[in-house]
Amino acid sequence: MEKKREFKILGWIIGIFVFAYFLPIESSRFSEAVLAMFDLAKWYAQEHVILCLLPAFFIAGVIAVFVSQGAVMKYFGAKAKKWVAYSIASVSGTILAVCSCTILPLFSSIHKRGAGLGPAIAFLYSGPAINILAIILTARILGFEMGVARIIGAVVFAIVIGSVMSLIYRKEEKAKKEEQLNFPESEEKRPIWQTAFHFFTLVLILVFANWGKPADGVTEGTWYWIWANKWYITSAFGLLLIYSLIAILKIKSQHVAIATVVTAISAVITTNPQVPMVVAIAGLSVITLLDKRDPDNKEWTISAWDFTKQIMPLLAIGVLIAGFLLGSTHGNTNMAGIIPNEWVANLVGGNSLFSNFFASIVGAFMYFATLTEVPILQGLIGAGMGKGPALALLLAGPSLSLPNMLVIRGVIGTQKTLVYVLLVVVMATISGLIYGGLF
Repeated sequence: MEKKREFKILGWIIGIFVFAYFLPIESSRFSEAVLAMFDLAKWYAQEHVILCLLPAFFIAGVIAVFVSQGAVMKYFGAKAKKWVAYSIASVSGTILAVCSCTILPLFSSIHKRGAGLGPAIAFLYSGPAINILAIILTARILGFEMGVARIIGAVVFAIVIGSVMSLIYRKEEKAKKEEQLNFPESEEKRPIWQTAFHFFTLVLILVFANWGKPADGVTEGTWYWIWANKWYITSAFGLLLIYSLIAILKIKSQHVAIATVVTAISAVITTNPQVPMVVAIAGLSVITLLDKRDPDNKEWTISAWDFTKQIMPLLAIGVLIAGFLLGSTHGNTNMAGIIPNEWVANLVGGNSLFSNFFASIVGAFMYFATLTEVPILQGLIGAGMGKGPALALLLAGPSLSLPNMLVIRGVIGTQKTLVYVLLVVVMATISGLIYGGLF
């Protein structure tokens, strides 16, 4: 045993030495890939973590603490009617408007609370895939038929993939069903409307805080008006959250008032909206952790922290790897990874089986923040990408990414994760072939 351990250490030493010895730092491609890796990580930290992920952790905490296990099982578990479970799960993205990473704490939360594998997977896929903002942007920029194909494909994917996963692992699901059928009915601690009010207030803060900028040149219309006033709208939902903390969670009003005043001051003294968001989250954490009226309030923040510890390290690793391999593309930045962009563009032309499959694979591993997939695809189509591969990438990309896969593996295991990814890639490939043949 000791000898085996020593050989393992020797192997690591040799491996690291060989890697360092042959490190191709003189290669411009390698240097740009390293820069792209850190550029994507920096952009992700600046634009995505504070406004998107941190609120998502607290939303997941609401499900884990305030939503009873019985309530989750009522809509997603063994006792739920399948058509109800899959219907709710498959259209959840129209409400949540999140990306492939932001959905993870929510998925992890409902899975831990007893949701069936099928509905949980449908929820996992649909959250980013049926983002209503992204669908509208797709129809506007890439064409109406592409927008329609995307929303139909996403709903069908969510239901089919969830159902197939449930069928493949039916023995496990049967055991879970038998266990849940004997699960005693539990009374809700508070009326369901109060928990729903608290939950959707947080969801709407997440949605409007991340409302995307309209296309260049657009200076009117509902989308533009919401974007121009999104911080006023977010603040209005912040007031509803204050009401919820005092009236529903019964946190001391003076504690909530202090946190509110400090947040308001931070919003006045800086033009960076991330600062008041951090202050607000810090204030929320402090007042819930100090609350002695209801232990669930403290447990809410502890649960959000548990999700953060579980998910953030894996996301960080995944973002670095994705940036190194596929580059960093956001805003006006277009830094190539170790895999040249020209290779990708050349491999996804036409409507062959290979081009659709390759587009699905690239989409599955590449990280797309909410709404960024549309301008990226616009550039690829301009470079010769076929319509079929474009749809394949749209259906595989926003719902999957390398960071996303690493976290899913930690929740449901390696085998189920591989099956899920394979189903998404295969269905995206088939959909791309059909769509490319029609249009």
